[in-house]
Amino acid sequence: MAAQEGMSAPAPGHRVFPAFPPVALSAEAAPFTPMAGDGWRPDSSPEAEKQFSRCAAKLRALRADSGQLREELNLLFDQLLSENYNKTVDPSINIQPEDVCSLLRHVSSLVPLTQEHLVIKLCQLVHRLLNQLKVIMDQQTLDVLVTYTASALKVCSTWTHSDVLLALSTAVYGNGAQCHRHLGDLLGEDGVLLQYSSLSQPNMELRRVALTCMTNICLRIPGQPPLDDQYRSLCFRVFLKTLHSPKPPNTDELFYCLVVQAALKGLQCCLSGGKWKFGGGEELGSVLAVLKRLMFQGAPGLSVDWPAVLYPAPLPQYEGLSAAKPSSGVRQNKKKKSKGKGKKTKTEESRGDDGEEEDRETVPALQRGGVREGETSTKISASFLYPSWKRNSSDSEFSDPEGNAQSKLRLNHARVRQGALHCLLAVVKAVERRTLYGYWSSFIPDSPVGGPPPLTLLTIVLKDPSPKVRLCALQVLCAMLDGSRQFLAMAEDTASPRTSYTPFSFTLATAVRELHRSLSLALLAETSPQTLTQVIKCLAYLVANAPYHRLRPGLLTQLWKHIRPYVRHRDVNVRVSVMTFYGALVTTQAPLPEVQLLLRQPDDSGSSSTPQDSGLSWRQRDGMSSPSRTPSQRSSCTQSPRVPRTPQEGDGGQMWLLQLCVSLVTQPREDQSDSEGAGGGTALEPSPVRLEALQVLSHLVRGYFSLTKVYLCEIGQVSARCLGESDPSLQLHGAKLLEEFGTGIIQQYRAENNVPETSRVPLKQVVQFWSEVLSGPLNGALQNEQHPTLQASACDTLSSILPQAFAQLPDKTQMMCITVLLGLTYIENYLVKTAAVRALGIYVLFPCLREDVMFVADTANTVLAALDDRSTNVRAKAAWSLGNLTDTLINIGVDFQEEFSDMLLLKMLQAATRAAADKDRVKSNAVRALGNLLHFLRESQMTRSAFQRPLEDAVRALVKTVQSEATMKVRWNACYALGNAFRNPALPLGKSPWSHDAFAALCHVVTSCKNFKVRIKSAAALAVPAHRGCYGDTKRFSCVWQSLATALENSEDTNDFLEYRYSASLRHTLSHALLHLLSVSQLQDMTALRESLDGEEGSSIREHLIKCLRAEEGAGGGGEEAEGEKDAGGDSCHSQQRIGGLQQTLIRLKGLKADGEEERSKEMVVLFLEDLLKTCEET
Repeated sequence: MAAQEGMSAPAPGHRVFPAFPPVALSAEAAPFTPMAGDGWRPDSSPEAEKQFSRCAAKLRALRADSGQLREELNLLFDQLLSENYNKTVDPSINIQPEDVCSLLRHVSSLVPLTQEHLVIKLCQLVHRLLNQLKVIMDQQTLDVLVTYTASALKVCSTWTHSDVLLALSTAVYGNGAQCHRHLGDLLGEDGVLLQYSSLSQPNMELRRVALTCMTNICLRIPGQPPLDDQYRSLCFRVFLKTLHSPKPPNTDELFYCLVVQAALKGLQCCLSGGKWKFGGGEELGSVLAVLKRLMFQGAPGLSVDWPAVLYPAPLPQYEGLSAAKPSSGVRQNKKKKSKGKGKKTKTEESRGDDGEEEDRETVPALQRGGVREGETSTKISASFLYPSWKRNSSDSEFSDPEGNAQSKLRLNHARVRQGALHCLLAVVKAVERRTLYGYWSSFIPDSPVGGPPPLTLLTIVLKDPSPKVRLCALQVLCAMLDGSRQFLAMAEDTASPRTSYTPFSFTLATAVRELHRSLSLALLAETSPQTLTQVIKCLAYLVANAPYHRLRPGLLTQLWKHIRPYVRHRDVNVRVSVMTFYGALVTTQAPLPEVQLLLRQPDDSGSSSTPQDSGLSWRQRDGMSSPSRTPSQRSSCTQSPRVPRTPQEGDGGQMWLLQLCVSLVTQPREDQSDSEGAGGGTALEPSPVRLEALQVLSHLVRGYFSLTKVYLCEIGQVSARCLGESDPSLQLHGAKLLEEFGTGIIQQYRAENNVPETSRVPLKQVVQFWSEVLSGPLNGALQNEQHPTLQASACDTLSSILPQAFAQLPDKTQMMCITVLLGLTYIENYLVKTAAVRALGIYVLFPCLREDVMFVADTANTVLAALDDRSTNVRAKAAWSLGNLTDTLINIGVDFQEEFSDMLLLKMLQAATRAAADKDRVKSNAVRALGNLLHFLRESQMTRSAFQRPLEDAVRALVKTVQSEATMKVRWNACYALGNAFRNPALPLGKSPWSHDAFAALCHVVTSCKNFKVRIKSAAALAVPAHRGCYGDTKRFSCVWQSLATALENSEDTNDFLEYRYSASLRHTLSHALLHLLSVSQLQDMTALRESLDGEEGSSIREHLIKCLRAEEGAGGGGEEAEGEKDAGGDSCHSQQRIGGLQQTLIRLKGLKADGEEERSKEMVVLFLEDLLKTCEET
């Protein structure tokens, strides 16, 4: 103690710790607690923060004319640089950004550029403080630091420039747009960064830091404005030129790798966060070519003449192989010599985990052939799958220092490959997909016949020794496959192959098969859990986008066998990705026959053992265990007793996948090898696995309902279990599963689907199912105001009840559903309100509710209130529900019409008129409701003064919508609504002033609208009025006729091929409308009809009318043709019925008495009709 008392004071910057009394270590010792009272307590401020405050105060007190300035600065800089300010080391560090900025500004004014040692220390301090404290600088500090460092580069000696550039790169990090005042000096014609980054710069370290500086200028932080395109393009060209340039002579390979890494990072920053803006196909091809070369940087034994530019082509481009190096044969012999050794080094054993260990074998295996398609089973030769870049350390020809250098070089080569793949990923995201498809053959093989295989992304996935590089390649592959369904839809190989040439569809199909083959190999061989997860995700993207209905079956069967063992993988992320894969499998082109067979067949565990367990991984030596599994796991992988709840093959005809999902959601996972399973044998699967399993169940129910319907009870129990959980996400997915099952039942009972009654879920079971659901935890979800999304999903579940089953539910249950939905429409959250209004719009169509006046009135009042909501989503769904409600009004009895309130009807008419002026999403259903209401109104209501003005406003709203520039869906709904209104015989169509505007709008649209479906609807509306008086005077009738005739003559004039497919339906509807006008025409119309029919126009009309009468086009054609015919007034009208109607028209016209000009016109029209009948009867 005396010695301690006599000790001198500690030096500044050193911490002083008190002496604690010695305590014997034992299991029974009390846990350590800090001293109380006057004992020692830890200081609340970290030492680094104290040191910064002390030094900053001293530095602020210094002035440029102070004595001993140089010594003081030198000492204070050393003290500041001696501390670690990294918050990851000490999160309690709380140095304010404004203090750092003010300090750096002041110190910059103290250090003259002539004191180069101080300049270096200042630059190091700038880098240390800004980098470790993550300081966001103000504009003044940024300007000061950039100006100072730029001046230092011009004044100071070259040996200082590395540190100065490092400080500059830290200052401009993410601040490129804020440096606009200095960009001219940095990136201008003689800019300092362009000088140091040029290809002629001999100092590779300066070149690297300059490129890093440009990278940080191009980097865009979210929320910050982007760099000006002029400077971004300039940096892009510098980075690209650097990557294309060869390694300078007498340059160390390691330094060159660092320069390439900096250029790749810069190129990635230029490409990230936006569309491609760097030129046309030549520039894109140049970028892709250099990235493809760098993807294979450091591949031993690889000698390829890489092209400088890649060009888009429908067929693959293959690299030309140059002559093999003479030394390669010797190294191949060495490999054969060491092949029998079973020895494995620590480096190799840890390779699956560290992600950066590079293998040493130099055999040119990237050019070796692959396994044929039929050999992608678990019995693949281990010698082939073994990575060719691997080499035993016993074969090393290097001494320890040389080996360390080689290890660093391999590490940096891997980083180059990783950076190139990151850049490629940015290119894939930035370039338009249609443009990128032309380059697919350069990165995805199509299994060429003969010759060496091409070097592609799949080569990296299968052969690269670094798990991180393989992971990056798989991410690029995922990005390319995502959204490629339209492109891959052209693939087909079901037809017999042609010998004369290979069609593109077959080439594309071969590429899909090669993707399956290679990814299956990667799946079987991968040992890194992170990379394995990405392999399975990549397979999910492939399955989601490939057109399996156009390919020979068998691809999905192979994947089904290979993927099944991984459902019990120890890594939770792998298990989640497996369920994602199954979700993609059961959604792609569902229902797919091959998938139906797979779902029906029992479990075949004989071929489902995990490859890392039952076979040799090509990334392992013989006799060595997988780093991701223990020997006990390997020995029990087939049917491990630790996983007893995994469905087995003995389950017969039951759906293994459905049972698996149910067990993952509801049953404990006894194989507790995950960190999340530390709670013992009762722990359930982690939440992500359970959520993915629930999504797979929902996909199964949606796509394969005919197979899942027998599991009604099990699915109900799973949903009830999930709704009773505390996790809102599980509750949400449980409700969605119920909704999917309810929707599947409704689809079965729809008449148009023609499902036999024996194949439907029995109505009694459906009633029982919903009775149990509605008496269970679904009520809690409906009332859970803390989670609006769950409430909305529960509303959707209520709307998926089968109408026939709803009618048989107890009255109190029906009342509960209605009351809850009506109450939820008053919730402020728009998601809940939208779902509740939608559900009411469905309930109003139920046969047991639509004639309940009180329910319809309550629903109408609720919908009217929702139409005034501030949320567009709520208003859109309210308009849809109002359309449904008005659909029911025109199909109910007279008694209901008399009981329904006139004032409520008036409010509905006015609200729908206002909604017709809303956004298109609201307008499309608002006009539908207007048409229904105008159809529903009775004469006694229309004659009342309260209805006359709203009636006129409603019609004018429809007319305005027909003439507007709204979306085509809105316009054809408006045309249909006018036709629907014309069906009301009480509507004063021929007398009201607004009728002229209605007919004029329809006539204009039928002749001029570019969209043929709008023309079809308008022509159908013009054919609706049942009496001649509805068309008004002769002038209006003539206008309608002439418009229809002109539209018929121009029915094939379109520049849009997509519209041409509707031309037959359009001609049929127009012909039907002309026949209808002839059937109601009177003597005063004969003159106008004769002028139209007597001439070339008449000949064209005659040809189209003959086709219509013979039903040669448009009638019964399905799709739009059938729809057009239905709109024209005929429900699959037979040809004989049309001819019979024409005969009745002819008889009526002959009976009309006229004199003079009208008689001559009538005779001409009669002759025209007789000729029509004669022509039709002859056939």
